[in-house]
Amino acid sequence: MSDTVIKGLRPEMLWRRFYEISQIPRPSKKEGKILQYLRNIAKELSLKMREDSAGNIVMSVKATPGYENAKTVVLQSHVDMVCEKNKETDHDFTNDPIKLVRDNGWIKAEGTTLGSDNGIGVAASIAVASDKDVAHGPLELLFTVDEETGLTGANNLRPGFITGKTLLNLDSEEGGSFYVGCSGGQDTVGVFKIEEMNASSGFGAYELLIGGLKGGHSGLDIHLGRANAIKLLGRLFKKLEGIHYQVAEISGGSRRNVIPREAEATILLNPSDEEAAQEIISNFFEEALMEYKKNDGGLKIELKKKGESFNKAFSKEFLAKIGNVILALPHGVIAMSPDIPDLVETSTNLATIIMEQGKIKIETSQRSSLVGAKAYIASIVESLFKLADAEISSGGGYPGWKPNLNSEILRISIEVYKKLFKKEPEVKAVHAGLECAILGDKYPGLDMVSLGPTIQGAHSPDERVNIHEVERFYNLLKGILLELTAS
Repeated sequence: MSDTVIKGLRPEMLWRRFYEISQIPRPSKKEGKILQYLRNIAKELSLKMREDSAGNIVMSVKATPGYENAKTVVLQSHVDMVCEKNKETDHDFTNDPIKLVRDNGWIKAEGTTLGSDNGIGVAASIAVASDKDVAHGPLELLFTVDEETGLTGANNLRPGFITGKTLLNLDSEEGGSFYVGCSGGQDTVGVFKIEEMNASSGFGAYELLIGGLKGGHSGLDIHLGRANAIKLLGRLFKKLEGIHYQVAEISGGSRRNVIPREAEATILLNPSDEEAAQEIISNFFEEALMEYKKNDGGLKIELKKKGESFNKAFSKEFLAKIGNVILALPHGVIAMSPDIPDLVETSTNLATIIMEQGKIKIETSQRSSLVGAKAYIASIVESLFKLADAEISSGGGYPGWKPNLNSEILRISIEVYKKLFKKEPEVKAVHAGLECAILGDKYPGLDMVSLGPTIQGAHSPDERVNIHEVERFYNLLKGILLELTAS
């Protein structure tokens, strides 16, 4: 792919690095190619580099001459990206580069996630190390792996891997804001052994597809009232009870930290009932569209004949059980913060439903800035799974990051922002997991703040990054690093 899409964008060095990164496949847990790129960067820039057994990399950058005695600052970002694509998009995330598109002041991708989360942060770190116009003290560039599907890299950091006591996390998505706190989270999973019966004689197979939804980040976007495709599928099963139908296959969602955009099922129908089924689906489509036309107006529901046949289907009792579980599982905002306006305090996401090896696995994720509230909502999900005789597991837990409004790096960052942009920044906490929470736990006393440019639609093919805000973000980062040389 040509790099003309970034031609003329400023800062040139950051955008050039981001383009290079976008050409390298980097799914979570498959970061080998991007790690090799970073090794090559360290060699190119003559930087000392360390790598741990998890795959995390830290590069040491010498201070700008004259600032050798300044405190060491850590610039931290993660190298993996969420891999989501539209159903009609042909893209292999393990081999294909991301196709960048410039659109009216934004950079986005062609039918896939962009990877500005957190590719812009990675690019900014590398740009700082190679930009002779940036004045700074000693730096450590910390690149972590597998942030998006388990925070594995951060969780496996060892004492002494970084030495700096001040850290700038470059993984926020709102220009003009500094983040100083985040929610903790965990996953709760229910697994059901499929109970089958013979498919009814003469029934044909049809694909029932729900799609066209926005999806989005299960923390950052959970309050936006978007539809959950799995929930809609459960509701539609209930509507179809007026005719005799069976279900042979079911699937939905993609990842635990993504609101499901698509869900589908293979249903078996008597061809004589196809017209009635189409009418039920059409009526439900109108009903759902009325609910979500403002927040998620792209809804599509399709029923079409499949060319294959099925001998087995879910038993009537098992279909009722799965349908009821889908309907009963909580999804969305559970509580808002009483302290910070418009901040979600506790939420849960019905994320995926997967059919494999004779079982159905339903994955959910819970988030809260309060340890007790996170445990409470997880216990609700567990209780529901228990009532339905599911095999239950939980994991992926990570702590929250408690705000420190007396932080020195926060004070300096605010001062620099006001000096550069002549206005006050916002200081916020985020209803999502940031590696800062784990880093603070691993390295007690670490003074941290999180910043970044404006990114919209993260974790979905609608992801885009604002070109103007990237330049402001880089100027802010340079200003903070310069100010830190005097502190």
